[in-house]
Amino acid sequence: MIELDFYGTLVAASLVLLLGRGLVTRVGFLRSYNIPEPVAGGLVVALLLLILRAFDIEVRFDTSLQTPLMLAFFATIGLSADLASLKKGGRIVGIFLLAVIGLLVVQNAMGIGLATLLGLDPLMGLLTGSITLAGGHGTGAAWGAVFSEKYGLASASELALASATFGLVLGGLIGGPVARLLIKRVQVPGCSPQQAPRLPKGFEQPNKERSITPFSFVETLALIAVSLLAGNLLNGLLHGTAFELPTFVCVLFVGVVLRNSLSALGLYQVFEREVSVLGNVSLSLFLAIALMSLKLWDLAALALPIFIILAVQALVMALFAIFVTFRVMGSNYDAAVLAAGHCGFGLGATPTAIANMQAVTQRYGPSQIAFLVVPMVGAFFIDIVNVVVIKLYLALPFFAAV
Repeated sequence: MIELDFYGTLVAASLVLLLGRGLVTRVGFLRSYNIPEPVAGGLVVALLLLILRAFDIEVRFDTSLQTPLMLAFFATIGLSADLASLKKGGRIVGIFLLAVIGLLVVQNAMGIGLATLLGLDPLMGLLTGSITLAGGHGTGAAWGAVFSEKYGLASASELALASATFGLVLGGLIGGPVARLLIKRVQVPGCSPQQAPRLPKGFEQPNKERSITPFSFVETLALIAVSLLAGNLLNGLLHGTAFELPTFVCVLFVGVVLRNSLSALGLYQVFEREVSVLGNVSLSLFLAIALMSLKLWDLAALALPIFIILAVQALVMALFAIFVTFRVMGSNYDAAVLAAGHCGFGLGATPTAIANMQAVTQRYGPSQIAFLVVPMVGAFFIDIVNVVVIKLYLALPFFAAV
């Protein structure tokens, strides 16, 4: 057993990002299909750890930094949210949300149908649907406990975590190829020689240089810290009530309020350059730790019928992004980037969606609409509508007899 402490894990995560950058730069396949750098590096390390485990060598990481990094990323999403811009994108957000709800319904119907066809408990089909794919590890663990205690489904929690891991991996792998396929059909917006290159905003092109100063950097760091503290306090106040929300949603909400309140009062204007730098660093390190610490042997332990269901779900996600998300969002470049993002949080999580879109926009150019819509829907709405959809399925007479 090899255990890496906090500092060892931080060094390993940094090396994973450097490895991912090197792989994407040198391997044409990864670059052509827009595979995110943290995904490329993280999966290589996860595969190496799987091989080492075959020789009875196991490496464990200190993942205590993973949650703060994720929350810091969502804080920067909130601090980047200008309500005036959000009003302009209201209709687009609504359309995308409808597409997201449609996928949730399809995922659960597909999971239940395949489970029944394969002779499994239909609850297992629901568990390999939107609960773990759109919901991720947190939602999967919560519903896994419910299915074990209330419905007597054996090993529900273990199945939920393994399914969510599968979704996280596939969500980071299929988004880029889907976008590449779609971009061939559209005209990519370019920059004419007469136009000055636009300074990247937010999270669109993470590798572009951004001018910052030490003092403004500290100011932005303070805003993120306030968002984390107030978001956790808000989460504690809402815990156990009808308005309970995941911690990251509370942190994002505080970031939105903080940015727009300071701006409305004329006290302070958030520097988006620094916000994007800190947000991109947090996102990259979070994904590196999450992916390099994946226990791929949990996926290998999945029974063949469950693996079949999840593989079909990944295919359904890709087809849904191509034939539904892309078309309802306008069949243009922004729609292609949105489709890549939908693959990310439709199978994995919002950070995976952002990484997918970054891999696309870093190569083809910015998409302000995609980076406005996906974080808001993926953070604010997905968990709420997912719970509603799940409960509606459980209320069907089909499950009443289970």
